[in-house]
Amino acid sequence: MKRWYLYPFSLGYHLVTGIRNTMYDLGIFKTTKFKTPIINVGNLSVGGSGKSPMVMYLAQYLSKHYRTGVLSRGYGRLTKGYEVTNYDSNYKIVGDEAMQLFERFKNRFVIAVSEERVPGAKKVIEDMDLDVLVLDDALQHRAIKAGFNILMTDFNDPYFKDHLLPAGDLRESRNGSKRADIIMVSKCPDELTEETKRYYISRIRPSHNQKVFFSSIGYDENVYGKDKMLPDNNLNYYDILLITGIANPKPLLEHLAKFSQRVKHIKFRDHHNFTDDDIKKITAEYKKLGEYKLILTTEKDYVRLKTFDYLREIVYYWPINVIIDKKEEFNEIILDYVRKN
Repeated sequence: MKRWYLYPFSLGYHLVTGIRNTMYDLGIFKTTKFKTPIINVGNLSVGGSGKSPMVMYLAQYLSKHYRTGVLSRGYGRLTKGYEVTNYDSNYKIVGDEAMQLFERFKNRFVIAVSEERVPGAKKVIEDMDLDVLVLDDALQHRAIKAGFNILMTDFNDPYFKDHLLPAGDLRESRNGSKRADIIMVSKCPDELTEETKRYYISRIRPSHNQKVFFSSIGYDENVYGKDKMLPDNNLNYYDILLITGIANPKPLLEHLAKFSQRVKHIKFRDHHNFTDDDIKKITAEYKKLGEYKLILTTEKDYVRLKTFDYLREIVYYWPINVIIDKKEEFNEIILDYVRKN
């Protein structure tokens, strides 16, 4: 969203963020570098740009070859400090994104949270004897020096068309893209032409040491509930109450429209902590639906909604994965970085 009337304030924001980045570039502000390979997945803008699916992809892929860990801030949790996700964890302790990872992958790789990235990274690497660490959303957290940076940018709202806060949604200037080793254009349409790819690359203007990749969202062929699943082509038999607490639910709405037109959508803000009043509202809307009905949500929202007794038996989630164009080349670049470091 562009808010031109706030542009004068963006000039001040540009000054502050520019000075901060210059201080790091000149070494005036301390940066900590680790011997263990660290891959950072971040973006320039606020809101959803596909970071979580990419973190999930990297952790799953790397864990086949190395002892892998993921470290995030644990946004939305009610605790502070360092925590490792385990079977006793819940979203209030570690946040919804860490809990989402654990629900799907269990102990296949280490999942930790810490609002202080440097001590958190040090502790998880040493305690868990990691070969590689994936950092979630730390492009602007320059106190930690990642050896490899992946910049995510939404196909429908790329950073090169955006502006600094508060007039636009950029956390820092477009020049921040220069710190990326890979720029991943996410949430692309299924049928992406070579001409469109060339246009995006021409606007991104990657340097000689940068690679541009394109990815899309892949939805599972089933939706899942507590001890049950339902094929997606059966969704047309149901009235659906869609509950989302993510930054951009548009791709999910567009995909769901392929299977059902009987959809009521209740949208909450990103990382929303559902209250009893929210559940009463959801329940009231659910009761208004027809005889065959269900509640559908995202995998991230499911880890919160399932904690409410009434919803646990009637809520389903729809898992997503990232589909990368030129996946083999992307994988090789990632493995090559880890091998050499």
